[in-house]
Amino acid sequence: MSESAPTAADTRRLAEEARARVRFEEEALDLSDQVYRVARRLVGSREEAEDLVQQTYERAFRSWKQFTPGTNLRAWLLRILTNLNIDRGRRQQRAPQTTPLDTEAGDYFLYNKLEAQLPDENPDEERVLERLSQDSIVDALADVPHDFRDAIVLVDIGEFSYADAAQILDIPIGTVMSRLHRGRRILKKNLADEVIT
Repeated sequence: MSESAPTAADTRRLAEEARARVRFEEEALDLSDQVYRVARRLVGSREEAEDLVQQTYERAFRSWKQFTPGTNLRAWLLRILTNLNIDRGRRQQRAPQTTPLDTEAGDYFLYNKLEAQLPDENPDEERVLERLSQDSIVDALADVPHDFRDAIVLVDIGEFSYADAAQILDIPIGTVMSRLHRGRRILKKNLADEVIT
């Protein structure tokens, strides 16, 4: 049984598909710096972030036909990144950390701790910033439980809207807002502990 030669329509379809794939790959690669920045905030090291970005692009390039042209490619890529990070966390079988929320301290936890430590002086922002380094901030963020950290990274660092973050995380907007609120409080407490110690 012999195969028939491809028709002109088949050839045009294949050529258009090849052009669409190249266009998709170019647009996706243009976003690689943004994808890396989000990955870097989600994981503990540069190597893990690079691995996560590589896995994200591998999956994106394999599944490129599932992307709907004209929609938000950055959100689509970050959704893949987030799913891979969740899978990575499950593989590592990290138990979720439970951090009690000190309701008495509220949003002024850092200020109150500094004030209690230095009752004779007025703590100011410059002194706090002197005691915090970029590494200590990254470490404090890494100690925030996974679900809360994802919301902080997307909204506060990635500057996504609540709606975009909800789409990326595949959760309701209200859940994003709740996780963001609780995550920020945990992060403030972690930073306060870093400044005090």
